[in-house]
Amino acid sequence: MNHVLQALHNFEFTPWKIVGFLGSVMFTSRWFVQLYYTRKLKRVVMPLSFWWLSVIGSALLLSYFIFGKNDSVGILSNFFPSFVSVYNLVVHMREMKRRELVESEV
Repeated sequence: MNHVLQALHNFEFTPWKIVGFLGSVMFTSRWFVQLYYTRKLKRVVMPLSFWWLSVIGSALLLSYFIFGKNDSVGILSNFFPSFVSVYNLVVHMREMKRRELVESEV
């Protein structure tokens, strides 16, 4: 327990820690967004904002783990979610473009 208290006593904010905390907050907040829309629409929904929060949160966390901490575990654990989030955004944008084309032909 002494070790934990010592670590808390010596805690300091650095620019990279702020980036890491911001990324963590954004990455976590996406679940509150998803919960809100699921409750509102009464079905499971992954809104577009979920994926944007995922991409931004992952990018910030990757930046923190690459430049601020140089931690390979953190890098690997945040790389895959960022890839999936970007992929889902690309799929969504393609779908929106396809819908616009179909609607303009009608």
